Amino acid sequence: MVRSSAKDSPEIEINVHTTPASGTQSNHPHPPDQNRTPEEWFPWLVPSIFIINVSLFVLSMYINNCPAHSRSCIGLQTLHRFAFENIHENPLLGPSTSTLLKMGALDANKVIEEGQRWRIITCMWLHAGVFHIFTNMLSLLSVGIRLEQEFGFARIGSLYIISGLGGSLLSSLFIRKSISVGASGALFGLLGAMLSELLTNWGIYANKLAALTMLVLMILMNLLVGILPHVDNFAHIGGFITGFFLGFILLARPQLDWIVPPGYYGHPMKPQYKLYQYILLGLSVIALLVIFTTGFVFLFRKIDGNDYCSWCRYLSCVPTPLWSCDPQCNSIRSGNQLNLTCLNNGKSKLYMLPNGGDVDTTQKLCSLLCI
Repeated sequence: MVRSSAKDSPEIEINVHTTPASGTQSNHPHPPDQNRTPEEWFPWLVPSIFIINVSLFVLSMYINNCPAHSRSCIGLQTLHRFAFENIHENPLLGPSTSTLLKMGALDANKVIEEGQRWRIITCMWLHAGVFHIFTNMLSLLSVGIRLEQEFGFARIGSLYIISGLGGSLLSSLFIRKSISVGASGALFGLLGAMLSELLTNWGIYANKLAALTMLVLMILMNLLVGILPHVDNFAHIGGFITGFFLGFILLARPQLDWIVPPGYYGHPMKPQYKLYQYILLGLSVIALLVIFTTGFVFLFRKIDGNDYCSWCRYLSCVPTPLWSCDPQCNSIRSGNQLNLTCLNNGKSKLYMLPNGGDVDTTQKLCSLLCI
């Protein structure tokens, strides 16, 4: 993902240079900030988020310790304790489901029934595998660094965390049969903020339509990936909507209504925001308050979003002849052994679980087996 406005839509910069007459010295300073380019912040927060995510993934692999419970680990000879789970357990090359749950993966049943609401925050710092973290961190660096340079760590940090929270909240209301991890909700928040930033700062961009077209296409392509099975598109949508409204609040720039003529030494000119920017800001604050209030009320009351929106499941997965969105498995229990066979792809696997595993665990293992 590339920030279109950084290259294709630069800000309009106005520089005023005046030279006093020979032998004289002006007693009036230049109007402040008229000879400066927009401040560019040093990006340290986004690289820090990158390091935290990678470190937690390495820690999850250490805690997972695949050789201790499986003989079919991937990369056992070279990675030893950090070896990946078998591809049937985790096709993304990462830890097991139980390890991710132990570290704070989003599980709607644990959030709603057991009150573990902290998982809404912790899940955005975990990743399911090498492929998962590689794509997310590549997107974070390509989009996040430019945004932090332009708007600073405080605004981008707030945008990242709140968008991730919005994505996790929507996911917990609709995804009930599988766990969810990843920074995708927060990253989609950055994309949503890029769109609203372009709209609210429309007057200071060149090549507006080209930048808008590229950004919309980028967003649509990323959202379309979410209709594939085993992708949590609710986190993407929730993060995008949250980031979109936050962009109007956090990323609005002053609009320049006039050009300072050469030799002007009047009163300093204050940054000017247009009326429509204030209107968008107010509406966005109201929208976010309604969204988060409604979401948390539904969550605390243990309401399943699918009961109120029967078609919403298609936002996260659209069934086709090539795949099924509702994996089905035959199960055979014998003591602490659970033998599952996925009816969608014919894969079978034997699991060793306490008491053979409960229904919730069986559903999650079936979802993984049918990938």
